Amino acid sequence: QVHLVESGGGLVQAGGSLRLSCAASGSIFSINAPGWYRQVPGKQRELVARINSDGRTNYADSVKGRFTISRDNAKNTVYLQISSLKPEDTAVYYCNADIYEDMGAYSRRRNDCWGQGTQVTVSS
Repeated sequence: QVHLVESGGGLVQAGGSLRLSCAASGSIFSINAPGWYRQVPGKQRELVARINSDGRTNYADSVKGRFTISRDNAKNTVYLQISSLKPEDTAVYYCNADIYEDMGAYSRRRNDCWGQGTQVTVSS
């Protein structure tokens, strides 16, 4: 089986920074169009940032200039550098991607995979 595993969340004061990581585990050939989402209780999960295979990125307006998404294809890992944190950034952050599972002679696409989430709490 293949999984996405997030890490790096925690409690931080307003204005601080964190670096979130999302690693694909299992027999991975590659990951496609990985992105970060976040969710607070009672609200829908929202897209924070996404990065394409050609390196193009897109961000939610609320995080532009403060968050940076990047990827390490060799490690099948995606990062989210979050800076100038605000209390309203408090949420569970989830990683999402399509995963190509290495089956040996071929790869099998696993669509719309999600990690378990990592909590980010920003105190004022």
